[in-house]
Amino acid sequence: MGDEQQVIVEFRELYGTEPEGVWAAPGRVNLIGEYTDFNDGFVMPLALPHTARVAVARRADGLLRLHSGDNEEGVTEIHVDDLKPLSSNGGWWTYLAGVVWALREAGHEGVAGGADVHLRSTVPTGAGLSSSAALEVSLGLALADLHQLPLSRPELALLCQRAENAFVGVPCGIMDQTASACCEPGHALHLDTRDLARRQVPFDLAAQGLALVVVDTRVQHALGDGAYAERRAGCEEGARLLGVTHLRDVPYGQLDAALGELDDERVRRYVRHVLTDNHRVAQVIAHLDAGDTRAIGRVLNEGHASLRDDLRISCPELDLAVEAANAAGAYGARMTGGGFGGSAIVLVEESAVVELVRAIEEAFEAAGHRSPRVFPVTPAAGARRLS
Repeated sequence: MGDEQQVIVEFRELYGTEPEGVWAAPGRVNLIGEYTDFNDGFVMPLALPHTARVAVARRADGLLRLHSGDNEEGVTEIHVDDLKPLSSNGGWWTYLAGVVWALREAGHEGVAGGADVHLRSTVPTGAGLSSSAALEVSLGLALADLHQLPLSRPELALLCQRAENAFVGVPCGIMDQTASACCEPGHALHLDTRDLARRQVPFDLAAQGLALVVVDTRVQHALGDGAYAERRAGCEEGARLLGVTHLRDVPYGQLDAALGELDDERVRRYVRHVLTDNHRVAQVIAHLDAGDTRAIGRVLNEGHASLRDDLRISCPELDLAVEAANAAGAYGARMTGGGFGGSAIVLVEESAVVELVRAIEEAFEAAGHRSPRVFPVTPAAGARRLS
């Protein structure tokens, strides 16, 4: 049974009716540009083949019924009129409920009738691959289609970000939802997070005999709790001290002068990371435009060093993944996502993937770490209706 048919059959068994359709939205991996989106900077994600899929049918009685086939919880029921921002994270269903809340807050009253929703997802959770954005965008697109809402893909992404920020209480930037909503197969998405200007940059790895490999360390460190918010506050402090609205407004060519104005060593490190990572996005685009994809490996390595040493959000497992990959002949590697666990990405010859996976797994075993999940990915399509 295919993924699409599976959620239809399960929806029918669960609710006793037919869904009006099935929608899918992918997770993402970020090629370069980390912790830059809330600084009005530049990012370059690509969509994963892994998706969240929702089967949905509208209701007319105001009841929202949510179910996931990925866990053993029952159906969560809540009246749309009772939706309000949470004081603490209530679990997977809150990302879906938050989308309904955000749509209604934006004036789309049609969603007040409620819906029956059944979910399945292949996006690894806790891996820094934006499983939550996939949930949000899949349901957001479903409701936009069913209610014929005049929402562009960037507008849908903004509504889903608002759901996560204001309803769930997670202070994420706009990259994850935009990647899930807007990416195209065979491309990486160059996104200016200030005005949401987008460019689809060709990233056909197979045509060049290359592969991009994700190393999911399957680790989440408690140190990550609150660390994102702390670094965001530090970046905002740096912008204030430098007299700009956001760090994006400080040109890379003025990096040394800007750092010289900052006395706080912690803020100085954060500022250095943001300015250099924005520059690394530009470097990657230049290499890809020149057809020199292998050259981005060095930029990935430099990005990891910055995340490890300046932002200090890496961990032993991520560092080991990068070191083992490079020792096995990769062109470059770096951690991706929020840090303190999660995943790394590796650029390697397609012919060397099997050897690379073995080397990383052996390195983790020798260090006494939990076995990682290692898999190649190709740039996939953004959110779409399946049926």
